[in-house]
Amino acid sequence: MILLGNLLWLLLGGGLFAALGWLLVGVVLALTIVGIPFAIAAFRIAGFAAWPFGRVLVDNRAVGAERIPGTGLANFLWIVLAGLWLALSHLFAGVACILTIIGIPFGLAHLKLATVSLAPLGKTPVPSDLRPLHPRPAF
Repeated sequence: MILLGNLLWLLLGGGLFAALGWLLVGVVLALTIVGIPFAIAAFRIAGFAAWPFGRVLVDNRAVGAERIPGTGLANFLWIVLAGLWLALSHLFAGVACILTIIGIPFGLAHLKLATVSLAPLGKTPVPSDLRPLHPRPAF
């Protein structure tokens, strides 16, 4: 079912255009020395944009990787320079898909991409069944 959802998303839900857009942003950013960390994140998100069903994005620390110093500042710069516009475009596409009723799963995928558009650095896509669970607080 996940494969079918991803294929329909890629062909009908805007996944192809979303993935190509993220790839294009990554290529443009890779042309600059300063933009290389942003380009790596954009390429990672491009793969997620092409196949979002059955996967979630988690913080790198949740899968055992260390957080790179300056990630918070870099994400802030990303929001100011590109993230806000990407998030708004995914938000509008998501709302448009949800309004069609049959496109609700595609709309939810766009909303997932809208949230990651605001802070893509330090995120890793993992299969949904391997998502780290947050421990419950002990009372």
